[in-house]
Amino acid sequence: MNRRIANWRVSPKLSCPALHSRFSMAISMNETPDPAEDTSVEKPLPKKSSLFRSLLFGKPRDINDPSLFHSISLIPFLAWVGLGVDGLSSCAYGPDEAFRALFNPDGTDHRELAIILALATAATVGIISWSYSGLIEHFPYSGGGYGVASKLLGRYFGLISGCALLVDYVLTVTTSIASSIDQVFNVVPPEYHGYKLSVELLMTCILILLNLRGIKESITIIVPIFLLFVATHLAVMVGVLMVHPGTIMGHLSQVHEQVHSDAQNLGLWVVLVIFMQAYSRGAGTYTGIEAVSNGVPAMREPQVSNAKWTMLYMAVSLAITAGGLLVCYLLADLHPMTGKTMNGLLVEKLNFGSWFTWLTLGSEAGLLLFAAQTGYIGGPRVMANMALDGWVPRRFSSLSDRLTSHYGVLMVGTAAIASLLYTRGSVDVLVTMYAINVFVTFSLSQLGMTRFSWIRRKRKGQGPLPILLHAFSFVLCFSILVAVVILKFTQGAWVTLFVTGVLILVCIMIHRHYTRVRVKLMELNAQLGDMQTLAVSKLETVPELAPKKQTAVMLVNAYGGLGIHTLLMVLKTFPGLFSQVYFASVGVLDSGNFKGVEEVGRLRADRQKVIDQYILLARTLGLAAGGEFTLGTDPVEESTGLCLKIREKFPRSVFFAGKLLFETEKWYYPLLHNETAYAISQRLQLQGVPMVVMPIRILKFEG
Repeated sequence: MNRRIANWRVSPKLSCPALHSRFSMAISMNETPDPAEDTSVEKPLPKKSSLFRSLLFGKPRDINDPSLFHSISLIPFLAWVGLGVDGLSSCAYGPDEAFRALFNPDGTDHRELAIILALATAATVGIISWSYSGLIEHFPYSGGGYGVASKLLGRYFGLISGCALLVDYVLTVTTSIASSIDQVFNVVPPEYHGYKLSVELLMTCILILLNLRGIKESITIIVPIFLLFVATHLAVMVGVLMVHPGTIMGHLSQVHEQVHSDAQNLGLWVVLVIFMQAYSRGAGTYTGIEAVSNGVPAMREPQVSNAKWTMLYMAVSLAITAGGLLVCYLLADLHPMTGKTMNGLLVEKLNFGSWFTWLTLGSEAGLLLFAAQTGYIGGPRVMANMALDGWVPRRFSSLSDRLTSHYGVLMVGTAAIASLLYTRGSVDVLVTMYAINVFVTFSLSQLGMTRFSWIRRKRKGQGPLPILLHAFSFVLCFSILVAVVILKFTQGAWVTLFVTGVLILVCIMIHRHYTRVRVKLMELNAQLGDMQTLAVSKLETVPELAPKKQTAVMLVNAYGGLGIHTLLMVLKTFPGLFSQVYFASVGVLDSGNFKGVEEVGRLRADRQKVIDQYILLARTLGLAAGGEFTLGTDPVEESTGLCLKIREKFPRSVFFAGKLLFETEKWYYPLLHNETAYAISQRLQLQGVPMVVMPIRILKFEG
């Protein structure tokens, strides 16, 4: 050990001015952190467009503002609007699809089953919401169904749930926007229907921009439309009951007669299949429930309590609206018409006036448009959680200066545009595709919670109610999933299953790559042995930093083999040139640690610990050493600013960092690893500041 230290000890008296000229060259570098902490970065726009960015996306957030987390978090009402809007807006197409399934092509119908269907819909909303309240209570920060399945059933079940959720959130955006424009085009002359897809694509792009500005800002815009939707649809349901006050009792008495007659003529199993087909076609009604459990981190403290209140608001409003509309279709004696939605027919039947028709359908179209909001909130959150676990590229866990998951927002928006182009905006196809994956996640979540409740019952002696609740929810969700896949396999279900399967395979390949890189880094750490545990206690004196001396400034991330090896290579490559070293680090605020003031405090402590460890190592090697760090969401911007600040302190400084070099570079490596150092190098070179890359080769790597 002492021999190893002696080999690397550098005397402050040694110097080699001849080497100084070597640093006049602009040597490009890039730093590759530990893949477990890899954070890819978007190159910031030039300064001249900063005003445009501020107008378009809003001003950057200050992470040092103590009121930041309070100001961007959501109270239950805003969370109900932002996260519950998907569930409530599904009343525009869920009950519609279910009621249409009760009519046969030959003109016969089974309309009386709508009452049973309404009760079943309300009950299903209540059961799933109740079970998800238990999930929120025990796993508030797990990331919803993805986290629960990963923790309770294993990482591969979590992967399936996460991929299903990602596809589902994309289809949330697509289905909501397509249905929204359908509502508008109900009252638009047929000659303009050819512009429908173009309008849908335009609305998708607008929502991308809104969500790049931030969650709370986009939700604030929705509030008036949301309240108008609630008011107008409540007026519609009350109006139907007032116009047909005694009709509901007559229909209730006819339910038993029609079921009995159909059972005799068609058979009880046929009636059951007809009901299940209608029930499964309305499965899109329940798709917004998952969003609340996935959005707990966006809630204001106390987060769990506020999330449960949000779930209650959403469940009650969704059950009343969806079930009430089904009953109103029956009471108003509606029949499906091509080119008209059931809600549009219902409003026209009331004949409250054209102003009310426009107001009701307009609020419905607006709410459907913004129902895509849950896709832009939930999708990036799931993607960020999966990125932290190594299933998708690390860049999806990073945040913009507006503290939004900008890569996730862009990915969800791009995929939604592709879905619209593929389906040509057909709501019938989209609803079928939409309903499948959400019930994959529902089923896995409830299966995991059933297992959790069983284990908890044995350990803590709790009652059987949680087990029965989650077990029944699992059977219910899995039954709906099977029914939708079987009945709609050739009508779009196979596409969803295929896309989800391909996504799962891609995620497995990405995870294997990161695992192999991590193993190679562990081997690098092992090669250095106890160099990572050096102490400075045996040193008699601690060298002091001198601002005018040649200084090696090292950009470091984690304390480990990569950084230590880079330091030793600098001393070996430039012997005697540097008698002092200064360490610089940036703590990146991403989706994994952006959860509150406490997490930011932990990030600061972690950065300081890393700096202190490197300082101890450098002093043990006989070097004067110091260091500092900063926090931010953009490592390029923060690192550049930190480097220029250090350059002012040490004018004769040269910047270094290590880079992992793979023996064989694959085309997809830049997608999986960051390009941070290239951007930093370019910026510093423009300022006349040299950076040097110290290559660290990974041999015999296949991945």
